[in-house]
Amino acid sequence: NPVLWLSEGLDWVKSNKRYHPLYWRADKNEWKEFTLHGMLPLNLDLPVIHVSFYEADAFARWCDSRLPTEGEWENAALQQQIEGCFADNERFHPESARSDNISSPEILQLYGDAWEWTRSSYSAYPGYSPFKPNPEKPISYVWDEAIGEYNSRSMVNQYVLRGGSCLSPQERIRASFRNFLPAKTCWQVTGIRLARDP
Repeated sequence: NPVLWLSEGLDWVKSNKRYHPLYWRADKNEWKEFTLHGMLPLNLDLPVIHVSFYEADAFARWCDSRLPTEGEWENAALQQQIEGCFADNERFHPESARSDNISSPEILQLYGDAWEWTRSSYSAYPGYSPFKPNPEKPISYVWDEAIGEYNSRSMVNQYVLRGGSCLSPQERIRASFRNFLPAKTCWQVTGIRLARDP
C-alpha cells in the first residue's frame, strides 16, 4: 500500500523491485529464507531480519504502530538484563522468543538477535565534541580515537539501530550501544521493534 511508505522509501522499493525482506524467496506455495545453512522454510516464530528502515517504518504503519525513538528504546533497555542471542552463542541467526528464561516477558528480545531500527536520525549525544587530532601523535592514535563507534563524520543521512544482533559480541552490548546505517541498508541483521502511543 503506497500510503504506508515514506516517499523516498517507496521510490527505493520500486527502483529495487523489493517486495519482501532481502533473503526471502517464494518457492511454489511456501516462503523460504536463505540462511547460513542454505534455503530453509520460513520460520514465522523468528524475528524478521534484513529489512531496511523504509520497510521497518512501512510495516510499523501497517500495524498501526511506529518505530521507537532512540530515547524510548534506551529507556526501555535500562530496565532489562542484557540477555539474548549473541555471537558468543555461535548460532549466528536470531532465535524465537522464549518467555520462560527472559527476565521481563513484557519486552522480549530487546538485546541480541537483530539490530532494531529506531526512527531517530544518527546525531551526537548532548555534550559531545568532535575529535581533534593531535599532529604529534602516531597515526594509530588518530585511527583509534577518531574512527570508533562514535564518529561525527558519520552523523549524516543515517538512522540509529539498537540492541546488537546475533553477530554482536555480548561484552560490547550496553543500553547506550548504538549502530547507525543509511535507511536503505538491510544486510546487517536489521530488524523491527514496534512502539505504540497510549
